[in-house]
Amino acid sequence: MKVLAISSSPRAGGNSETLCDAFLQGAAEAGYETEKICLREKKLAPCLGCGACGSTQRCVQEDDAGSVLKVLIGSDVIVLASPVYFYCMSAQLKMLIDRCLPRFTEIKDKRFYIILTAADPNRGAMDGALAGLRGYLSCLPGAQEKGVIYGCGAWDKGDVLGLPVKDEAYQMGKNIGKEN
Repeated sequence: MKVLAISSSPRAGGNSETLCDAFLQGAAEAGYETEKICLREKKLAPCLGCGACGSTQRCVQEDDAGSVLKVLIGSDVIVLASPVYFYCMSAQLKMLIDRCLPRFTEIKDKRFYIILTAADPNRGAMDGALAGLRGYLSCLPGAQEKGVIYGCGAWDKGDVLGLPVKDEAYQMGKNIGKEN
């Protein structure tokens, strides 16, 4: 089984990426093949809304979105990790989601885990980002949401290191396949 994590933080080693790494460590120790894609390292442009992909299943833009999409399609488990900015997912993750349009129906029968971090200690601050991600999953055939990690109260880089949520992410990764 291949586990793919999409880290959408623009900040290397940020809180959402730290939880993403903990999840992948648990999954690797459980014997799964793991891969992480950091969107900050990819050249991605926003969707043009031109509709050309509707007939070609290929975007007219030449950037890294197509290669990321291939990895998404070839994975069994997908982790979407994002910091919460102004009660929404990161722009980087939203851009990737929009660029899935040419082949979104091929991202089928996947198990998804969501990792969110926010400076606000209240879990409710993540509702908007979570709703957006759930909206994306509702468009994917057979998508199953298997777990959400809430990294509340994490503003400064490394804040999650002292929180129980880091172990929760690790355990969730280690227990892939054991959930309902």
